[in-house]
Amino acid sequence: MDFELIGPIRDIQTIAIGRTIRGLARLRKRYGSGRWRKLKGIARVRLIDGTIHTAEVHWYEAHGIGRKELKIKFPLLD
Repeated sequence: MDFELIGPIRDIQTIAIGRTIRGLARLRKRYGSGRWRKLKGIARVRLIDGTIHTAEVHWYEAHGIGRKELKIKFPLLD
């Protein structure tokens, strides 16, 4: 991961659930079967260069497995 979360993720929304997720087979193969969801939210992040920004973060999550593959989609203006 090329960033670090600083504080909680807010305004969480579900983007896709189950079979509507692209790459569902990859998630199940890598992390195990579960009720996979793709989510997005807003969070403060620290980048590799040390700068801190507010950004839209996307990730996959399944009950009992947790949050996986976090990525920054859109850095927001601070």
